[in-house]
Amino acid sequence: MLLAVLGAAWALPAAAARRKPTHRPPRITVTAALGGLQRSNQITATEYNRYANAYIAARRSLGRLSGTRQSELGGVLNNVQAIAAAGGFIPSRLPALFLTLEVNERWWTTGPLIGSRTRPLVPGSHLVWEYYPGQGIEIQWLGTFGKANGYFLSGHENTQLKELLAEAIPLATHRAGGIAWEYMFQFDGGLPPWTSGLSQGTGLQVLARAWQRFHEQVYLTAAQQSLGIFQTPPPVGVRVATPAGAEYAEYSYAPNQRILNGFIQSLVGLYDYTAITHDPLGQQLFEAGDAEARAETPHYNTGGWSLYDQYEESDLSYHELLAEFLAHLCQRTRGGPPIPVATPPAPATSTTTSTTSSTTTSTTTTTSTATTGSAPATGGSPAAVAASATLTPAPKPAPIAGDAIYCTTAEEFTEDVHTPPALELLTHTVRGGARAGVQFSLSKVATLYMTVRQGGHVVWSNSATVDGGKPRLLWVTPKKAGTYTVTAGATDLAGNHGSTSGTIVVKG
Repeated sequence: MLLAVLGAAWALPAAAARRKPTHRPPRITVTAALGGLQRSNQITATEYNRYANAYIAARRSLGRLSGTRQSELGGVLNNVQAIAAAGGFIPSRLPALFLTLEVNERWWTTGPLIGSRTRPLVPGSHLVWEYYPGQGIEIQWLGTFGKANGYFLSGHENTQLKELLAEAIPLATHRAGGIAWEYMFQFDGGLPPWTSGLSQGTGLQVLARAWQRFHEQVYLTAAQQSLGIFQTPPPVGVRVATPAGAEYAEYSYAPNQRILNGFIQSLVGLYDYTAITHDPLGQQLFEAGDAEARAETPHYNTGGWSLYDQYEESDLSYHELLAEFLAHLCQRTRGGPPIPVATPPAPATSTTTSTTSSTTTSTTTTTSTATTGSAPATGGSPAAVAASATLTPAPKPAPIAGDAIYCTTAEEFTEDVHTPPALELLTHTVRGGARAGVQFSLSKVATLYMTVRQGGHVVWSNSATVDGGKPRLLWVTPKKAGTYTVTAGATDLAGNHGSTSGTIVVKG
């Protein structure tokens, strides 16, 4: 039998050689993709030379590096090559993609080694960059727009705000009938380029605020163009249709992962954009998400802690972040301090067209019909598109109805941070000589530990970090029957402590 198996295995290559060869399309290389764009006049000779030289320099540097430096620059190069091979080289995507390559080529040849998730200061850039091991140093768009919001809220850093947005706007990619700030690296199973409702909603918010303060058209129309992904389903956009309205996904590549903190912050961004601009499309998008969020939010409250997604509880930072985002949405929908509203711009003088998904009907229009992989009808950079469009003024939208769900949930999540975990022993009898599971009732994620004693003598102890519910801790029980005392404690992520005790009868 063994000889027969080996004979069949050795026969496979010969049989395969007799088959008709499969014709596969040639792999698109970086230089071939760039050359095709130049020949079709989609990029200039100057742009071609910059991108091609950056690629050649990175490959040369890679050959001279070793260890971490080589693997990090190699990871960035792999992403560039993979996007080219997938046909993802469109003109508007190249500035951010090759800026990232240039930054990494310089850093890993001349800069210091840094720790995971460090945010290094990149000379000459106002953006927030972050180091993701295996993926190099990448633009962190959520951090970038959060930094811009900080400049806006400070009230006196207008120059810094303008400089940051002047760098960020031209780095957006034409996507989903508008523009989106894309992540150019692999993350949690997602392949680049991908985008996020969380970061885009935060960008939308600060762009509207910048227009409110400076009255410069580029900010308003960049904000307009940012609405595209909220109208378009994944993987191009982030809109996931629901019976109640729409969910806006945190990751365009993972529409089934429902992360509440990202969804709520995207609604805060849409609300602020609408309050500032009076754009009816913004209100439609907010109301669709608001309807879903009201239905969804209670399911993320375990009664003792928050869920991060449909499956697991939040860690402490995400729990506190969700409470903060919910409080922001509560303030806006329950008549909190009014948001100053700038005067709407003059009416547009040109007719424009719009492309929306089947889940929404637009009452405003944009100048782009592009999806990922194609340029908008107007052509040019995202900044040029933004400068060419004007928001059609509309009557002030009707007030968006408030709802107690956001407020009460925010309050409960805030209280959870200061509430000790509730703990109860549920197991009272076990078999002797067994790998028994001692079960507890636990109100929230915590480090749970137990000590088993008989007559003052410790016979077993165990601990683990577990989610709330009815977790079990292992006890290898003695064969001899008897009654044992169990003391148990739980320390939650905020350091609060709860305890319980009881007895367990071991049956022989």
